[in-house]
Amino acid sequence: MADDAAWLPALDLAAAIRAGEIGPVEVVTAALERAERLGPGLGAFVTLTPDLALAQARAVERAMPPRDRGGAGSPAPGGGGRPDDAPFLGVPVAIKDLSQVAGVPMRMGTAALDPVVPDVDDGAVTLLRQAGAAVVGTTATPEFGLPCYTEPDIGPPARTPWDRTRSAGGSSGGSAAAVAAGIVPLALGSDGGGSIRIPASACGLVGLKASRGRISWGPHGVDRAGLATLGVLTRDVRDTAAALDVLARPWPGDIALLPGPRTTFLDACGRDPGRLRVGLLTDPVIDDAAPVHPACRAAAEQVAGVLEGLGHAVDLAPVPFPAERWGVFRALWSVGALGVPIPPEREERLVPLTRWLREAGRSVTGLAYAEAVAAAQALARETARSWAAFDVVLTPTLAQPPAPIGSLRDDADPAADFAAQTAFTPWTSVYNLTGAPAISLPLGWAEVMGDDGARPADGAHVLPIGVMLGARLGEEEMLLALAADLEAAMPWRHRRPPFG
Repeated sequence: MADDAAWLPALDLAAAIRAGEIGPVEVVTAALERAERLGPGLGAFVTLTPDLALAQARAVERAMPPRDRGGAGSPAPGGGGRPDDAPFLGVPVAIKDLSQVAGVPMRMGTAALDPVVPDVDDGAVTLLRQAGAAVVGTTATPEFGLPCYTEPDIGPPARTPWDRTRSAGGSSGGSAAAVAAGIVPLALGSDGGGSIRIPASACGLVGLKASRGRISWGPHGVDRAGLATLGVLTRDVRDTAAALDVLARPWPGDIALLPGPRTTFLDACGRDPGRLRVGLLTDPVIDDAAPVHPACRAAAEQVAGVLEGLGHAVDLAPVPFPAERWGVFRALWSVGALGVPIPPEREERLVPLTRWLREAGRSVTGLAYAEAVAAAQALARETARSWAAFDVVLTPTLAQPPAPIGSLRDDADPAADFAAQTAFTPWTSVYNLTGAPAISLPLGWAEVMGDDGARPADGAHVLPIGVMLGARLGEEEMLLALAADLEAAMPWRHRRPPFG
């Protein structure tokens, strides 16, 4: 069953392990084999952790009741309670190389710093392990997670399994490649300007950016400017919901808490979201001159038609604010890049984009930064007013199909690099500024020719085109209910990439 298990959703795989249909050591061994075989060609992993993963799998196996005996068994590993309480019992997972995994070198996508070996897990890693998951490795990210592509100097670029000439997106590109190739069913990522939703679109996955404050950075981290949040990449809406149930736990010292779900986020996937007012927006927001590929526009319009067929009211939504107002994000982002502690003698080892962002950050005064924070809050209010008539706003996730490797990165002109990223992602960072939740779903699929007008030789010309649904702050339950309805109406799990 190990080969079939590679494509099971995480919840189904945990159920099979719990039922004794397959063993956790067998599952983890198969995931590690796929990681070794497929990972290098996709640039998915930085470090594989077979000893850690197999130790966790053996601990799960010991905690399970004998197969000829009923009962819930002994406590699950990591303090997750009884095996029936561990939603990801024995499930192999991967962790983006910006989150700490105790004892595993953390590279953060940079050649400017020596690897750091943390003594403790980050909170999200702790929670996944308490839920029964086994960590098989850490995944590739660009330098400090700053760009929307994953092409680090310390390793190969992360490629989408749908066409290895194209990027897996960023900055959670390695996590997305690992999930899309069937190596793991779930991987941890983070999203500061779209870094979960962008690779979800490029790799044909589900990617939720939760509301600000929903997933804590505790107990060791802080959320700084509040743009970024942790989250997961999966192939299934229910897995995303279950992961949110696991990760949306407060830690001591949190300064803001959102109300929890009515029951669970997973339960929300089975609820009727009611008749919703949907705003369709295919014009770009943060770069009003960004070209939108016909396939991306068509995917959003097709989903709008499906939503109307499901009984929802669809109307056109306005661009919420003038594109030039988005400059506040650039100020916050550049100061964030400057905040990474780099010894002066190692600055030259940074990639040109990071050096350019840090230099821009040096020009932002304390007063200008404070004004940018206030302006971002004002944009959140303006966006709320502009979209007050809608429960959900529907856009393409990206303005273009998955980008060819190297097409966005421009070491000779970092300003042009940043501008190309902005044009590629003209909707995603709106939700990082406002703090509202948004989910990318693989609802569009299109034949896309290469730059020379030819299809790739391996036939991987059918590419995923993500569609994004955004809601008001705290409305993840409604968003997940609607996403589950769309998954049922426009299923995608039968699709498999040619590489994987």
